[in-house]
Amino acid sequence: MPAPRLLRRSVAHRIATEDGSRPLWRHPAAIALAALALVLGTGRLLPDAPQEPDRDDRGAIAPAATSAAAPRAVARGGLTPAMQAEIDRVLAEGAALDRAQGRAALARSSVRCAVFEGQRYCLGFGWTDQSREDLAARLASRPPRQRERTGDLDARGMLARAERRTPAARTEAERAELEMAARSVDKVWLLRHEIQGVPLPDGFSERHPEAAAGLDARGGFGASYPTRSKILTSTVARAQRRTWWCGPATMQAIGWSAQGERRTQSYWARRLGTTTAGTAITDIVRQVNETTDYDDESHAGPYVVLDIGDFTFKQWYRLMMRHVHDYRAPVVLHPVLLKQYYPYLDDDASGHFQVGRGFDQDPGGNRRIGYFEPWDQSRFDPSEPAIGRVQWRNAYRSYRANLDHFQHNVGV
Repeated sequence: MPAPRLLRRSVAHRIATEDGSRPLWRHPAAIALAALALVLGTGRLLPDAPQEPDRDDRGAIAPAATSAAAPRAVARGGLTPAMQAEIDRVLAEGAALDRAQGRAALARSSVRCAVFEGQRYCLGFGWTDQSREDLAARLASRPPRQRERTGDLDARGMLARAERRTPAARTEAERAELEMAARSVDKVWLLRHEIQGVPLPDGFSERHPEAAAGLDARGGFGASYPTRSKILTSTVARAQRRTWWCGPATMQAIGWSAQGERRTQSYWARRLGTTTAGTAITDIVRQVNETTDYDDESHAGPYVVLDIGDFTFKQWYRLMMRHVHDYRAPVVLHPVLLKQYYPYLDDDASGHFQVGRGFDQDPGGNRRIGYFEPWDQSRFDPSEPAIGRVQWRNAYRSYRANLDHFQHNVGV
C-alpha cells in the first residue's frame, strides 16, 4: 500500500473580482436539463429495508458485465495567473473580518467566494451555485439547541474559528483552501456534466481526452451500474472515541484503507485541526488529498467539497454510484444526524460525518446506501442502544439528511 503522501507545498498569489450572481454555467440549456431531472428525480420518504449483514468484505469490486468503460478521473490542474489573482483578491477581502461587528457581519466577512473558470467556490462551503448572501445568511442563523454534538463544525464553530484566528493564520489556511480548489476546477466541471448534464466548457475534451472518452453531449457516459457494489473492508471502521471525533474516525477509516496502516484517531484529530467544536469538511477533504491515493487519476482525482443543494435524489445517488463503482473511492458523507432519517438513534444529534462506501439498487424495493457509522451512542451513554459500524440504509433518507444540513455538501 502507498505510504502517506508528503504535504504539498503552498504557492504564492495575487487579486481580481467577483459578483454575487449565479455561476456562469447556469445558462438556459443547463437550467432546462436540471428542471427535467428534478421532475424525474423527485423521491418520497420510504421505510428502511431490513438491515442485512455486510456480505463479502473484500476491498475490490468487479465491474458489471453490462457496464461500458467509464471515463477516468481528471487530474489536478495548475494555477494560472488569473486564478492567482482571484485568490489574492479573496484573501485581501479577509481584512474585513478584523472589523466585523455582530454575527451577521462576521458571517458575511467569513463567506468569501472565488470564481475559477466559471465555477464558484466559497470558503468553508465548497463548490456551490449559491450566492454569497445566501450562504452568509445560513451561517448567521443559529444552530438548533438541545441536540447531541457528534463532531462536525457547525455554524457557531465556524464563526468562532474565524474570530479566533490571527490574520496570518487565516491567510495561510484560506490560501491553501483556495489553491486546492482552483487546481480541482476541471473535476467539478466533469462532475457537473456527468451528473447534471451541464455542457462542458470549450476545450475541455482537448485538455482531458482520457476523461472525456465516452461522454456524450447530454452529459453522462452511458454505463449501467450493477445492482450492488461496495469498497473498503469493514475492519477499518471504528467508533469515534470522543463525542466530537466523528471527523477523526471518518479520516481514520479512509486513511487506513488507503495506507494499509491504522493510525489513531488522536493522530487524525491533530492533522485535521479538530477541537471540541468539531471538524470542518474542508479539512477532511484536504487530508484525503494530502495523505491518501484516492485523489489520484486512477481513483477519484482531487477530492472537492461539493454543494449538492441543487441535486435531485437521482443525481445524488448517481454521484454515490459513480464514486464507489467507477472511482473505487469513498465518499465523505455530511448529514445532520436526526432520528427521522436514522432509526437507530436514541436522540437527535448534530451535523456529522460518515464514510460512504457502497450502494444497493434493490430492484423492486428501496435504493440503499452503504456507509460506516462512527457514532455509537452507547459508548457515551450505556443506557442507549448500540449502533453498528456497518450500515446499509434507505438512500433517500441519507439524501434528505444531507440536504437538511446547513451546508448541504459532501466530499467527493
